[in-house]
Amino acid sequence: MNDHQAQANKKLALKLVWIIVGALVFAFALVPLYDVICSVTGLNGKTSNIAQTAAKQKIDTSREVTVQFVSSVMPGLGWNFYPKQSSVKVHPGQVTVVMFEAKNITSEVVAGQAIPSVTPGKASAHLKKIECFCFVRQSLNPGQVKELPLRFFISADLPPEVRELTLSYSFFPAN
Repeated sequence: MNDHQAQANKKLALKLVWIIVGALVFAFALVPLYDVICSVTGLNGKTSNIAQTAAKQKIDTSREVTVQFVSSVMPGLGWNFYPKQSSVKVHPGQVTVVMFEAKNITSEVVAGQAIPSVTPGKASAHLKKIECFCFVRQSLNPGQVKELPLRFFISADLPPEVRELTLSYSFFPAN
């Protein structure tokens, strides 16, 4: 029985090691896999940022899409953050630049990261960001005001029933 118990313990220990190794591999693969899924599906407001597609786009002047901008700052980030324009009308395929403004209202250096969200969900796959402050962490000195550009276009294959979309940015504290 003692030899049988030792064999069973050895087998259990080996299974546990494999479970731990599998969990670690899964944990490291999860973030890139999630990013790929979000880029392909537009899930969670993730959009493509490929500049080359902008050059190939034909501008569809037969219709206009209204893009509204909404901003918020999460608790713990001492910033004011807002779009300079609340909305713009664009033709699908037309590259557009809008500015946002961030101001550090604290007496210390503060860093933040913007997370985008697009509604309706089916429009998120058609919003293509070429340049965005959300791609990198932003850092502001005490009292500093910074203009943050967003350069984007709406792909021409946006479903015709989508005439309006909202791009929302939430700034979170980042260390």
